[in-house]
Amino acid sequence: MYGRDVLSGDWRRPRRGQIPEIPAEPDLVVEDAEGRFCGAVVACDKEAVTLEDRFGRRRVFPLTPAGFLLEGKPVTLVRPQAGPKGPLRSASGSIAVEGLRAQVARESRIYVEGVHDASLVEKIWGHDLRVEGVVVEYLEGVDDLPAIVEEFGPEPGRRLGVLVDHLVPGSKESRIAARVSGDDVLVVGHPFVDIWQAVKPRVLGIPAWPDVPRGVPWKEGVIDALGWRMDPQEAWRHILGRVTTYADLEPELLGRVEELIDFVTAPD
Repeated sequence: MYGRDVLSGDWRRPRRGQIPEIPAEPDLVVEDAEGRFCGAVVACDKEAVTLEDRFGRRRVFPLTPAGFLLEGKPVTLVRPQAGPKGPLRSASGSIAVEGLRAQVARESRIYVEGVHDASLVEKIWGHDLRVEGVVVEYLEGVDDLPAIVEEFGPEPGRRLGVLVDHLVPGSKESRIAARVSGDDVLVVGHPFVDIWQAVKPRVLGIPAWPDVPRGVPWKEGVIDALGWRMDPQEAWRHILGRVTTYADLEPELLGRVEELIDFVTAPD
């Protein structure tokens, strides 16, 4: 006489029609229905959504009804509707030039300290540099910079921009930079011991870059502290592989590279 058992079935969820459908927009933070994984939306297609937690770990979940919790309440995530198509963006965030043809290289150049620096600059700013016809070369260390500048022969229309690691007051790098800087030479730098540190820790799923004791080679010290079983080259490939856009890098590096590009492409 009382009808079916009111506690039968999944009584914790609202009845059909009462569960809101929420577009899975980027950066929306939700939990899976079991409350076992919480993360921000980083990708969504017609069948599944990818969430990334605060440690950089990612998991893929199907777009099932009432499959997620938003502020503790069940919701159904749906694929966002496509909005008006905007201009394509390069990895640096600039508007991408479609159908780009090879440009004649400028006489001006940008130098960076090592091959890791060069590969990171290429990955994020490569499109922009090809648009401007700017070549990036590496020094293999800053000690030889005065001789390289003298050999390059900077002058109006032939400028030299240099990106230096660990350019902080009182350092060896700062003294060398002061010797070579001039109207046609711009030396800028970031405060990091190595270009690895310019990658945000969250991109690699670590809370912070570890401190390495004095006297210990920095890269090897980092690898050991993080428990990575790889050599420095393998570690760099792992790090670089996680970098996709300028948002994965620290602003202290972003501003300096943009400054160098502006310097070597400025009209005389």
